Amino acid sequence: MAHPYAALTPDVVLDACDAAGFRADGRLLPLNSYENRVYQVWLEDGSARVLKFYRPGRWSAEQIEEEHAFARELAEREIPVVAPLYTGVHAGFRFALYPRRGGRPPNLDDPKALEWIGRFIGRIHAVGAAASFRSRPLLDIAAFGDEPRAFLLASNFIPPDLLAAWKAVTEQALAGIRHCHERAGKVKSIRLHGDCHPGNILWTDAGPHFVDLDDARMGPAAQDLWMLLSGDRASMNRQLSDVLAGYEDFAELDRRELHLIEALRSLRLIHYSAWIARRWDDPAFPAAFPWFNTQRYWQDRILELREQIALMAESPLNP
Repeated sequence: MAHPYAALTPDVVLDACDAAGFRADGRLLPLNSYENRVYQVWLEDGSARVLKFYRPGRWSAEQIEEEHAFARELAEREIPVVAPLYTGVHAGFRFALYPRRGGRPPNLDDPKALEWIGRFIGRIHAVGAAASFRSRPLLDIAAFGDEPRAFLLASNFIPPDLLAAWKAVTEQALAGIRHCHERAGKVKSIRLHGDCHPGNILWTDAGPHFVDLDDARMGPAAQDLWMLLSGDRASMNRQLSDVLAGYEDFAELDRRELHLIEALRSLRLIHYSAWIARRWDDPAFPAAFPWFNTQRYWQDRILELREQIALMAESPLNP
């Protein structure tokens, strides 16, 4: 069977743009996106817009509307989040049309850049804590750990000679993740960006702006912070200190959530493998991730999770 995106032809993309009230001049450029399909489309007046076509079956109409409502709520408060100009359905695809906002990757080696990013994440979280999503799911161990692990164990992606090792290491990792949550205790869930990695932060001379709220959901504030941290423990302490210098101008981080940083990183490792596996019938995925279905890939994931098990057993970061 053809993948649903096979029906998303250039003509459909251009017609959707026209249907939204923006006259396309016939030029379009696919942008880097795998979960959805995203295109830059030029208009007859010489400007450009960005169209995002949602993966069929992933989010309900209500969940997509919550994403858009959250983006607009943030933009109305002058927080630099790119909100849609138009949303609708065309040729069976739910889509949103956005203004084009360029930028470059942020320099995460610059303490001032981290503080600036932290300031805006703090503002996002201050708004996110004021209400709750009704339809979007919770980022928890069941959704990002237990269920993806069960899916992969039931699939044929893991090489047979590595299956026992992967099964054991993911079991140990999930035990470590649960222990981190126990140490943290009950922390507040708020509306999050959800996927706040550097690729979703674009930098201009005016500072950062945030794109792609596709993974917005309820969860701990630490989820939007840990992806900015890398390197050894000393480096991550410095980075987190810089981020919090801006963040805590607008929102207070419950320091118990520092117990969750490596646990959230471990959950993402498990979830990411399952995400690729679930999308393997999409022709874009084997082309983009040719290393996924290989012996080396699973060997590396086993080693990563072993490292995470050790990190989760350590005391939390202390910025």
